[in-house]
Amino acid sequence: MKRVFLLLSAAAFMWVNAFGQSRVEESFNADWQFYKAQNRTFFTSFENGQSYKEAEGQWTVPEVWEKVDLPHTFNRDDMQRDRNFFEGKAVYQKKFFAAANQQGRRTFLKFEGVGAVAQLYINQQYIGEHKGAYSMFVFEISNSIDYAKENILTVITDNQSRKDVLPTDQFLFPVYGGIYRPVALITTAKTGFVVTDDASPGVFIRQQEVSEKSATVKVLAKLETKEKVAQQVELIAEVYDDQGKVVQHSRKPVLVTPQGSLHVETTLSIDNPHLWDGVRDPYLYKLRTRLMKGDLELDCTEQPLGLRTIELVAGDGVFLNGKRYPMYGVARHQDRWGFGSAFSFAQHKEDFMLMKEMGVTTVRLAHYQQASATYSLADSLGFLVWAEIPFVNRVSFTESYNAKQQLRELVKQQYNHPSIYIWGVHNEVYSKTADGLVPVLSRELHDLAKTLDPDRLTGAVTGYSQIDRQENLTTDVQGINHYFGWYGGEIGDLKPWAEKAQRDFPSYRIILSEYGADGNMDIGQEKVVKPKNVVTGDYFPENYQTETHIQQWAAIEKNPIIIASYVWNMFEFAVPAWNRGGVNARNLKGLITFDRQRRKDSFYWYKANWNPEPMLYLANRRDNEREEAVTRIQLFSNQPKVSIAVNGERYEAKQGVNSKHWVVEQVKLRKGVNIIKATSTDGEKSLTDEMTWTLK
Repeated sequence: MKRVFLLLSAAAFMWVNAFGQSRVEESFNADWQFYKAQNRTFFTSFENGQSYKEAEGQWTVPEVWEKVDLPHTFNRDDMQRDRNFFEGKAVYQKKFFAAANQQGRRTFLKFEGVGAVAQLYINQQYIGEHKGAYSMFVFEISNSIDYAKENILTVITDNQSRKDVLPTDQFLFPVYGGIYRPVALITTAKTGFVVTDDASPGVFIRQQEVSEKSATVKVLAKLETKEKVAQQVELIAEVYDDQGKVVQHSRKPVLVTPQGSLHVETTLSIDNPHLWDGVRDPYLYKLRTRLMKGDLELDCTEQPLGLRTIELVAGDGVFLNGKRYPMYGVARHQDRWGFGSAFSFAQHKEDFMLMKEMGVTTVRLAHYQQASATYSLADSLGFLVWAEIPFVNRVSFTESYNAKQQLRELVKQQYNHPSIYIWGVHNEVYSKTADGLVPVLSRELHDLAKTLDPDRLTGAVTGYSQIDRQENLTTDVQGINHYFGWYGGEIGDLKPWAEKAQRDFPSYRIILSEYGADGNMDIGQEKVVKPKNVVTGDYFPENYQTETHIQQWAAIEKNPIIIASYVWNMFEFAVPAWNRGGVNARNLKGLITFDRQRRKDSFYWYKANWNPEPMLYLANRRDNEREEAVTRIQLFSNQPKVSIAVNGERYEAKQGVNSKHWVVEQVKLRKGVNIIKATSTDGEKSLTDEMTWTLK
């Protein structure tokens, strides 16, 4: 489809759709201006939706705006350094011209994420408000645009914590302020798929009776018209394979009336389908749904189509398309040093490719709806996704409406992604009895998710190791966040806990939704010793994190009651309220540093276990200042035979906690620098690794 643009200034543009009818979605990210409120009273006049015009004389317009492109957050520095960060309102503004020949069409603005409350104005007139930092939202502006002169779009953002908007505080992770995800300008004909249905695609794909022999797909399309008379149109649904060939299609005549919206279903059957099989074979079809009036295309949408079945069997595991599927899981925050939550697509992709390198097969996108691009990346790479809303950490007793809104938005916006297998309704929120707010609200959220999506499971997460807490028996799956050996107990406590869960709750679907320990790469020590205080301490050696993951993964893989597990976390992330482990405002549990530049020993431990590509890695290389002349060396490898040479003297490595863990005991070091070389072979390919230790 051809598009013609006329640039008018750095802050204004005109768009023209040469095709004239079908949907056009254009980037609206360039040439914004921004300023941050230094006095919140500037903005009090906008409370409760008071018009911009009424408030105009009550706030100060800055003489100098800061020019920015989106995505943008004004907290990318302060929230990553300490608790003294700005939390409040800021103004974003963009000027643009609308082409006169677009006046008969419909125009929308789609925001992928604004932290955390957004108020929208066009030409000083209030359009609407959205509450929630992590879900998309759409406003129609067709009737507010001036086609004869320059238009001014103003967005007032506010990331001040509120009791009625999830998350209700910024204790566990920062809610970055600003328009930190992309914005798009959408234009459509007057008749088309509904755009304003919680920013959903207007087309929903439900899979039924999927097997290697056949697949039945039910497509629900939501249609509307703003024409004055009913429109006779044709709904066309086409399934394309990955080579662009149409493998199935349907055509259905539809009469769309000007009143309300019309929900239309059509069914497609595919013989001998190519299944979406996770990382084993993430094959994707494409569903193109079009609305035609004669030869004229009025609207068109494209959605991913991955045909699969998923079953979670208590005490046994996860089965994708009837075959056991390895659940090698990590959690991921959308947070990065120097950028905050304002990621480019390239940065999202880098995160997912790092996961792929490590051998990840499933990811928990915590603790909120992440950028739409992340779910698409998971589709294409074959990762199963746990998706969730930010009902996390604290209960305010006024968040119920917003919790339901955010879950409704999450499910409807991401419904068509085959990678998503579970909807998470809460994380570490509690009530004293089963009659309290959390159990009751969780049941309501479960029911809402099932109403919107009967085919996927729901999950709720506790921070206790107790399986049958009242808050968590309201969903299909029980998630356990527990840091054995970190916030209490010993590293080895995970194994007996899992064995007891197998005896006491054999029919429960249990996922270890978080586990791990902090580790500072810049703190090395010879012996593995638990930090004295994991809440206020400033000394978190990396080797304790390494030992935690070595022992606990070995226990997880031997205990099938844990049908899936998620390392907390793939990457370090900001926690403004913390000052722990030698780095301020940082959660150090990540396997990779906040800037994505360094991989910790634990990363290579999981790579040896999860990625079949031959690898060899000497551990504890940063614990290089030694005091004991006779010591132990460990390394990670998925090869059948491993040996180590220390200063030329050869040692045969023996397997440790599992077949990927290799150890050599009674290694003799000499004073000064010791050169340690590891070698492995699988009969065809030899691998080597090297490090140095210094004996004082």
